[in-house]
Amino acid sequence: MFSIGDFARIGRVSIRMLRHYDTVGLLRPAWVDPATGYRYYQAAQLSRLNRLIALKDLGFTLQQVAGVLDDKLSVDELHGMLRLRQAELEAQVVRDRARLAGVLARIRTIEREGVMPADIVVKSVPAIRVAELSGVAESYEFEHISPVIQPLYPELMSRLEKAGITLTGPGIAYYELVPEGVRVHASVPVNVDPSDTHDFTIVDLPAIDKVATLLHHGPMDDVDSSVQQLARWIEENGYRSVGFTREVYLEYGMGDPSTWVTELQEAILPA
Repeated sequence: MFSIGDFARIGRVSIRMLRHYDTVGLLRPAWVDPATGYRYYQAAQLSRLNRLIALKDLGFTLQQVAGVLDDKLSVDELHGMLRLRQAELEAQVVRDRARLAGVLARIRTIEREGVMPADIVVKSVPAIRVAELSGVAESYEFEHISPVIQPLYPELMSRLEKAGITLTGPGIAYYELVPEGVRVHASVPVNVDPSDTHDFTIVDLPAIDKVATLLHHGPMDDVDSSVQQLARWIEENGYRSVGFTREVYLEYGMGDPSTWVTELQEAILPA
């Protein structure tokens, strides 16, 4: 048998934790010296210790660990639980990164409050036929929109390539409120007729008589400040928004996001 100090060294845990596991009934010593109270462990108990630590590090509470250990978990089952937990943690990392990017964008928006851009143009836009895919985001928040729209465009490009369809212009994104949240439309202009054989949707976007436009330079996780600048300009110049917006990706690709150029379009009417 091994003293608690030796068992802690071999098992790569602290003596304090071994005492705690004994107290809560997760890992009892094999023998306790009645005269000194010293705890002693057997090598066979390393198996239970290894499972205990693995489950705890996977995020289980000690109460949950006790139940799982009593079920005599196999190595294959542990691997399955690890894969599940790994997927959950990776998804959490993605959400946390999106949340941090949203906070940074919000701070940049605050920094630019009161600064009116000089390049806002009012114009009309013609009707245009597009191929599109769409998905539903929980809200307009960046951390909800980003993971929905990002995979849509690569998937749409792949499907159009397989169908032998050529793009006729830059990508266009637009949004609409639905009972489930916000429907995100990722589209590109095409010159084809609708067909039931397509695994994407052909839509005719209507012409808009008057839109206020602003060129946003840089990545889309920093677009909020430009959107709010455009809104302030609309209000201060005697217009009102009619709630239909588009993002036209004039310069966009896999390169440096600082070189991206997006035209923001907001449909307007006189106030």
